[in-house]
Amino acid sequence: MAEQRPDRTPRKNGRPTTPGAGPNGGGLKLGRGLFGWILFIAVAVMLYIFFGNKGRGSSVNIDISEFQQQFKNANVEVVTLEGDTIRGKFRDAVSLPGISKVEMFRTEVLAGSQPFDVMKWVLDTNAGLVNKASVKIENGGSLLTSLIVPLIPWLVLFGFVWFFILRQLRNSSGAGGMLGNFGRSKHRITSKEHTNVTFDDVAGIEEAKDEVMEIVEFLKNPKKFQRLGGRIPRGVLLVGEPGTGKTLLAKAIAGEADVPFFSISGSDFVEMFVGVGASRVRDLFKQAKDNSPCIIFLDEIDAVGRRRGSGFSSGGHDEREQTLNAILVEMDGFETNEQVIVCAATNRVDVLDPALTRPGRFDRQIYVPLPDVKGRMEILKVHSRKVKLGPKVDLMRLARATPGFSGADLAAIINESALHATLAGKEFIEQDDLEESRDKVRWGRARKSRVIDEKDKLATAYHEAGHAVVQYLMPDADPIHKVTIIPRGNYGGATMALPEKDRTSYSRNWCIAFMKVCFGGRIAEEMFCGDINTGATGDIRQASGLARKMVRDWGMNERLGFVYYGEDENKPSFMDMGGGKEYSEDTAKAIDEEVKKLIDKLYEETNQLLLSNKVQIEALAKALMQFETLDAIDVDRVMKGERLTKPTVGDLLDQEGKRGVTIQPGLSVVEPDVIPTPGVGGGPLPTPG
Repeated sequence: MAEQRPDRTPRKNGRPTTPGAGPNGGGLKLGRGLFGWILFIAVAVMLYIFFGNKGRGSSVNIDISEFQQQFKNANVEVVTLEGDTIRGKFRDAVSLPGISKVEMFRTEVLAGSQPFDVMKWVLDTNAGLVNKASVKIENGGSLLTSLIVPLIPWLVLFGFVWFFILRQLRNSSGAGGMLGNFGRSKHRITSKEHTNVTFDDVAGIEEAKDEVMEIVEFLKNPKKFQRLGGRIPRGVLLVGEPGTGKTLLAKAIAGEADVPFFSISGSDFVEMFVGVGASRVRDLFKQAKDNSPCIIFLDEIDAVGRRRGSGFSSGGHDEREQTLNAILVEMDGFETNEQVIVCAATNRVDVLDPALTRPGRFDRQIYVPLPDVKGRMEILKVHSRKVKLGPKVDLMRLARATPGFSGADLAAIINESALHATLAGKEFIEQDDLEESRDKVRWGRARKSRVIDEKDKLATAYHEAGHAVVQYLMPDADPIHKVTIIPRGNYGGATMALPEKDRTSYSRNWCIAFMKVCFGGRIAEEMFCGDINTGATGDIRQASGLARKMVRDWGMNERLGFVYYGEDENKPSFMDMGGGKEYSEDTAKAIDEEVKKLIDKLYEETNQLLLSNKVQIEALAKALMQFETLDAIDVDRVMKGERLTKPTVGDLLDQEGKRGVTIQPGLSVVEPDVIPTPGVGGGPLPTPG
């Protein structure tokens, strides 16, 4: 039997509200259709009155004798009998005493006369005229015509004011009506039924999950923690790189917590009208207090929570600063909001205002890191629940081959592998589908249709062979995973590594081995081809950046010693207007000299290493020309002087040709600014935390 949960329906003023029904969650809401009908009726009535009275204009009272005289002379064009009143229009303007021209007229039936007798006279007289008048008889008394009809537009106007202004003023906290909607919060109320996400769907960030589980427990059983005098945290700030699962964690909180969950983005507070953001903040917190205990989730809070006074355009009337001030006051001002927890997410915590991140507002900052190998394994298990995996799939191998990948990247790999297997007509996902999807997510789709000159292809083969030989021979380098000369994305080829562990810091020996791997491609290319090209641009960039960090930031140089000469990332940008660095020109010159000295020394050592292993480079390059892609086992056999027996690309093409399938061979291309990326996972060097 399912557990009976208490009624947690959001309420306002004691009345249940419907999640998602509107900014206030309930109340009278006139639809656009009803508003359109009311507006249509009002305009129709006004047009009727206007055109109905157009023929009357400003009529003048005349005697009935004057009317009879003008009618006999055929000078009346239109005559209408309305009860005891006769209205009409002259064919030609008539001059009366005190009035130069009269076009419209009205007259009253004389006392003692019957309207029927007057109308009978009009009809009999009109029958004998050459230019007959248009005679109309309207039913109804003059009381209905003169009193009821003029009241219709006033009734419509009163109804419009009542429904669209007075009722909105009564239902909203501030200025109401249609313009009042600008100051109302655009939040969404989310519950477990809407998200279908629980903590079981969150993996790879166990510490962050444990901390937010405490928040849920606070809300479910506050007296348990208040027994010893503790109070519920007011705010929780989720900090991490994009794609690490901050928003997913917030959805899991909504799925686990049995309380209303108000979610809104930071950009929803900002509008073109000044003061709207602050008004929406006040409206959001007011509704949250009415539905407490509850959780408010502010996604991308850096949109409104940036450091105040950090730019020249900032001032006392800046819209973002007003919004931020409203958030600060609501979170921990004179009015303390008990039982309301604010959860926010950002990947730019360095730009947030210090008043926002202090204890008392955001009591906890939960760091959501990139997952380690164990976390990546758990994430892959979660995302592979909905796909069919083959019996030989090794998720641990994929987890080891994806260092630096976020949870979003891993989800993309599983999805891409499912699509790849489907297009290939397979019944389930195999290991090669996962490998291809990983390469596609990191480097892009393989460009197998590019046909280039054989000389350029040979240069690429020697380039990648140089990387692979150095990486194979250096004991401190990561093990080789795969070498390929098939272009993918902007890369003409790649030597991929399979790290044995995740690194949060880098040793000096590993940095030296990484730089030598970067040098190996250019040296081998020059050694065997007698020329160099722009394919080593990425290698030069990575080696130079790593050498400068070793000398300037990490204290790995004897001459400069244990001193940090890098840039202060926490320093506000406007403080750099002075332009200078925090060290002298002599120190800057010494840094450049030591960086150049380190690179030259390691370059020469790499050159000597490759000179003594020219046979292995030659064999590996020829193998790449034959097979285009070699895995770690193939590289090991070639380095040991063994011969590869697997089918070449040409053999595979011949086999497919016999089956009637035409395939273009995968050929490589070396383009300007192509970046073959050796090292950790084949990607750029990460910055250690």
